[in-house]
Amino acid sequence: MYPGGNCFNVSVFASRFGAQSAFIGAIADDPAGRLIRGTLEQEGVDTRRLRVVDGITAYCIIGHESSDRVFLSNDFGVSRFTPDAGDLSLIAECDAAHVYQSCGLDGWLERFAARTKLSYDFSTKREAEHRERVAPHCWLASISASDLPPGDTVSLMKSVAAHGPSWVLATRGSHGAMLSNGQEIFSVAATLVDIVDTLGAGDTFIARVLVGLLDNEPPQAVLQEAADAAAQTCTYLGAVGNGSPVELPNSRL
Repeated sequence: MYPGGNCFNVSVFASRFGAQSAFIGAIADDPAGRLIRGTLEQEGVDTRRLRVVDGITAYCIIGHESSDRVFLSNDFGVSRFTPDAGDLSLIAECDAAHVYQSCGLDGWLERFAARTKLSYDFSTKREAEHRERVAPHCWLASISASDLPPGDTVSLMKSVAAHGPSWVLATRGSHGAMLSNGQEIFSVAATLVDIVDTLGAGDTFIARVLVGLLDNEPPQAVLQEAADAAAQTCTYLGAVGNGSPVELPNSRL
């Protein structure tokens, strides 16, 4: 098993890129949960708001097709949680908070955004109603667009930007990425490497862009750094590495 998950990955990579990061979430007291906690601590990520609750730690079963990851099944386990005052207090201390579209936290975005800059990964979720509801709270809105041609990608970015985010990032897999501030669109080609596993490449990209923009780095330079970092993630197994043998319950295989 390799530790991972969108928000987990972003917190780890943000730490690797020099930011002070924290992870707010929930795990169980099981081997997978201990792997998650241990990896976060090893990476210097603040775990003071990481809950340990009864149940099983969330996991995904992932396959590969030509080195590209394919999600086969998942179990959210205990990962869904209700933020509390301690979580909101920590978020208020941070320069930004990152949320993934399937975390079940959309109802909290307004409260998060009232306390700090919100980074939100829409991934491939493209329903107009969802975009209209979420995008106004975002400072950085990220979308996955590897399946879209350039023109459609730009159109989708403009649709997201129309609702107010300061920045819109579109990751496009082997086609590179685009970043918009609402006035100008910057683009970068993918950095070429021998690919072992693409898992976590998009999360790497988001983390590097988020850290760079918060540090006021030039957008084009941020994109290139992110492309290089995402390519490096593709050269090993797992999003952040640190794999460990962990058995899943037979009933959940």
